[in-house]
Amino acid sequence: MESLRSSSLQTPFFFSQSTVLSNKSVSNPRTISPLMHRAKSRFEPLRCTTSHSSETEAKPKETKLWGGRFEDSVTDIVEKFTESISFDKQLYKHDIMGSKAHASMLAEQGLISFSDRDSILKGLDEIERRIEAGEFVWRTDREDVHMNIEAALTDLVGEPAKKLHTARSRNDQVLTDFRLWCRDAIDRIISSIRHLQVALVKLALNNEGLIIPGYTHLQRAQPVLLQHLLLAYVEQLDRDAGRLLDCRARLNFCPLGACALAGTGLPIDRFMTSEALGFTAPMRNSIDAVSDRDFVLEFLSANSIIAVHLSRIGEEWVLWASEEFGFITPSDSVSTGSSIMPQKKNPDPMELVRGKSARVIGDLVTLLTLCKGLPLAYNRDLQEDKEPTFDSVKTITGMLEVSAEFAQNITFNDKRIQKALPAGYLDATTLADYLVKKARYFGIPFRTSHDIVGRSVALCVSKNCQLQDLSLEDMRNLSPVFDNDVYEFLGVENAVKKFSSYGSTGFACVADQLDDWAAKLEINKST
Repeated sequence: MESLRSSSLQTPFFFSQSTVLSNKSVSNPRTISPLMHRAKSRFEPLRCTTSHSSETEAKPKETKLWGGRFEDSVTDIVEKFTESISFDKQLYKHDIMGSKAHASMLAEQGLISFSDRDSILKGLDEIERRIEAGEFVWRTDREDVHMNIEAALTDLVGEPAKKLHTARSRNDQVLTDFRLWCRDAIDRIISSIRHLQVALVKLALNNEGLIIPGYTHLQRAQPVLLQHLLLAYVEQLDRDAGRLLDCRARLNFCPLGACALAGTGLPIDRFMTSEALGFTAPMRNSIDAVSDRDFVLEFLSANSIIAVHLSRIGEEWVLWASEEFGFITPSDSVSTGSSIMPQKKNPDPMELVRGKSARVIGDLVTLLTLCKGLPLAYNRDLQEDKEPTFDSVKTITGMLEVSAEFAQNITFNDKRIQKALPAGYLDATTLADYLVKKARYFGIPFRTSHDIVGRSVALCVSKNCQLQDLSLEDMRNLSPVFDNDVYEFLGVENAVKKFSSYGSTGFACVADQLDDWAAKLEINKST
């Protein structure tokens, strides 16, 4: 009895009951206790899945296209673990493009007949049609997108399809597909960046002359035009697009024909396939061609910087939408509520933009970690480069799209902003500039001017007033340099008017910046 008690304490309930069920013949389900019946029911889906898997396993396996050297087929566990068709089928269009270019080159070089080429091209067209119509059956036992398409092509056209892989390895094939996919993805992301830039410039045009507090250390610093701040985002996004264009130019070299790693002794024309696929040129080193992933690292790095920029926009707008700031009001169409608090209106899209930046950065870290210890040339580890890349592109595209949507559906609260402007002595630096200009005649160094204005602010704090409220006598007690013209530098609007350096927040400077961006983005300012 003691041993039984000890055994029951050490064994989890569901294991002990499973043992009971498996060792006893139970003819009547009602004889099973309700607790045992619930435990049994809990694991029924798992057993059903296993049963289904067993039925699949019972089917005869197709011989792998690479299976000539092998006597035994891989186990189901290995096959499931090593397959990539579940995610790399996204490359189907680019795989077909590469195969068409390769088949055409093989025919031109006399390595296959033109009749075989035509059969291959016709078969590839039919496979693409079936995929896009949802009629194509992707098979896990065919491992990846390349093998699925090639095996299906063989089923369609027979012997000619077996010639398609002449002078080609999956190593150079997948890199060709992946570079083509990344190239298209970059173009899509740049288009989304432009869409967000247009939304931000239009938002700026609709808020002409609106002054807001500028912040450093999240403390009030100087007055700036809202248009100036919005154009800061536009500038950041423009550099993001530039990084992607640089990345595109570097990745646009063709690995096709590098084969496994050493090239081939067959008379192929790599320049022909490179040109047919829109690449700049073939990659010069076949080992580099099949082992390089720095184009993906650069791509995901560029995406990560975009994500950081969007996260910062998200952070700012989430703060501005709070009651504490109240600078913006998002429309209902880009807000969500609370399941318990009926009054809530949350800027959730921008909170998620801020949150999803972590995914994009994580995708980059995943790929950096993946590549850091690999010897040349190709290693199967590199199969793992696809999913983080696909996720990065999907996530960053969504972040850009929702940020543009949000920008088109917010209103800036002029009255609330105007009410908030007096606090913080935003015109203090402009007052220091006033003294510097006077210094040409009175010889006051900037550090002395800084000290004088600091004491002026301290006086305002003691009087509970603003700088423009100080009397001239108060100011002259601090420095005899102050004169009646000092009031032309005080107040946030006067302060903004005094900015004149290139790129500053002055009215004229910002107007020039807006004109430039409107022209660059082809925005009709009159509308």
